[in-house]
Amino acid sequence: MAYEPALEKQRQVQQLVIDKRGTDEQTPFHLLLVEHYPPVITVSRRASATEHLVASEQQLKDAGVQVCATDRGGDITYHGLGQLVGYPICDLNALSLRLHDYMRFLEKCIIDVLHQFDIEGKRDEGATGVWVEDAKICAMGVRVTRWVSMHGFALNVSPNLSHFNLIVPCGLADRSVTSMELLLGASCPSMDEVKSVVLQTMDRAIASRVQAL
Repeated sequence: MAYEPALEKQRQVQQLVIDKRGTDEQTPFHLLLVEHYPPVITVSRRASATEHLVASEQQLKDAGVQVCATDRGGDITYHGLGQLVGYPICDLNALSLRLHDYMRFLEKCIIDVLHQFDIEGKRDEGATGVWVEDAKICAMGVRVTRWVSMHGFALNVSPNLSHFNLIVPCGLADRSVTSMELLLGASCPSMDEVKSVVLQTMDRAIASRVQAL
């Protein structure tokens, strides 16, 4: 799906969660999974974000990459085929989480996903997301309205990594990006396999969190 229709879908689901909160029809947890096509560079409202788009208009045209503004947090990032983008739309009140802890919750979910494919992901205290060694494998950025989240994570399964050269990913000039395919080679799982593990992992994490409250 293209980025802008997916953004509109997120907003519709987020509003549904807000509207049904506290009713018998409340649905506090949703997860939208998508690969974005055409490929797109999304630029946040952060003042420095536009400076991290380093490609010329011609380079973007040659690569077939769009540029879209976004209202998530964070800086600038890339989405395209081979990258699993997850949009958890969650009532954070139902999870008893505020923004900082919610980001750590998402990071832990992706670390657990990667572990099931024998990849050791980790957090970086100075940079949101999930890292393998010194390279980012999963970017994250969210927006919260009335404590309901939208946007989320972008896990590099087998994307065209050369497209990341069109930007300074997440505004971090001295850090590289990696993918499951780059790390695992021929044993890289299919997108469907990764989707299944992400769904199961997040379902367990949310259920465990709710049960613990």
